[in-house]
Amino acid sequence: MSRVKLKFPDEKPLFTVAIPVRIGDVNYGNHVGNDAILSIIHEARMQLLRSKGYTEMNAGGNSMIMADVMIAYKGESFYGDTLQVKIYAEEIKDHSFDLLYHISATREGIPADIAHAKTGMVCFDYSSRKISAMTTAFRSFLQGNQ
Repeated sequence: MSRVKLKFPDEKPLFTVAIPVRIGDVNYGNHVGNDAILSIIHEARMQLLRSKGYTEMNAGGNSMIMADVMIAYKGESFYGDTLQVKIYAEEIKDHSFDLLYHISATREGIPADIAHAKTGMVCFDYSSRKISAMTTAFRSFLQGNQ
């Protein structure tokens, strides 16, 4: 079976955040469920935006909508873990961009990969229900210039 793979940039992440695993994130297998990983990357993205005073509805003059998501599970995570999520931006185009998420946890001083994820985000005008052009301010933010 071929597996999806992500290559993370060598540069410093755009943003890093610690997210504790909640009991509601744990499934019947007693580890973080696949649906919870999607929720965790959404939380990480919201904290990235909030760090600059942005929201998904107004990020430097842009709103955004998720066009696709890819998650590769690398290891288990459990209640009580604190996940470190590093976010990178790439494939920044006129109307869209990708966010890459490297999720890890440290146990007994040893970091462990938990998941690698990508969300394809599109700049979107919710009033006209159409794709919109990316603003210069938001492009600058994604390029790490703010």
